Amino acid sequence: MSAEQYRRTVNTLDREIAGLEKKRAAADKKAADENKKAANISISKTASESTIRSKQRQIAGHTQAAIKAQQESASITAKIASKKEKRNNAAIRLQKEESSQRKKQENTVKQMKQSYEQVITELQEKVNTEVENSIEMDNDSTEYDVFVSHAWEDKKDFVDELVKALRDLNIKVWYDTSEMKWGDSLRKRIDEGLKKSRFGIAVLSPSYIAEGKYWTKAELDGLFQLESINGKTILPIWHKLTKKEVMDYSPILASKMGLSTSMMTAEEIALKLKDLLPEEDAESTNRKEI
Repeated sequence: MSAEQYRRTVNTLDREIAGLEKKRAAADKKAADENKKAANISISKTASESTIRSKQRQIAGHTQAAIKAQQESASITAKIASKKEKRNNAAIRLQKEESSQRKKQENTVKQMKQSYEQVITELQEKVNTEVENSIEMDNDSTEYDVFVSHAWEDKKDFVDELVKALRDLNIKVWYDTSEMKWGDSLRKRIDEGLKKSRFGIAVLSPSYIAEGKYWTKAELDGLFQLESINGKTILPIWHKLTKKEVMDYSPILASKMGLSTSMMTAEEIALKLKDLLPEEDAESTNRKEI
């Protein structure tokens, strides 16, 4: 039997036991009432013989009814004991079946997690290998000032605004909304954006660090790889996150100075990035603004 069948059996027996206990209580009450009625019948010394016989019959009737009720109560008690034994056996089997099902579920989850981690590892290795093999040490190959790594859930409430503020300052931004075209390979375009950008902004948020976000994790790993090879800098932005949450996710990121959206606007953050650009880029930007 399955756990659900054992559970239904236990519930059915619980209802039947409750019903029997109610009947037993009624039988016990009837026995007590009949004994009380028999005890309340008195026969005076001066009563006639016919009256005495009549009252004796009444006493006998109440006594017999009390005995019958007691017998019914005893029979019900036996049924309750039998039902409880069946119920306990079903409950034990239910516990064993639920324990077995939990172990199966835990094994399934464990296998899924191992499979998922293997896929993530392979993806990270591919991204890192391709970045290492294709990276160009000459800064003249840089096409973008900044690569924006983010979770799509944060686009509307912050990232779109940040990208607009950056572009208003003529900062060249790799942003998936504008760089991706229909039919493009997501992984390939991200690889290209990573290796052609001077800086990498990581908009760290609860959605960004959530489990299952393998694209944001792969992007962040790619940024760390670039930084270790040619010094490209990761610029963290904390969006709706505490330092402890960042620390729990990545102690390396927590050790970097980050800007917080709770303290600065998108425009203020964009100006901070502009200050980090090489002087020739700043001069070029100023000429365009003039």
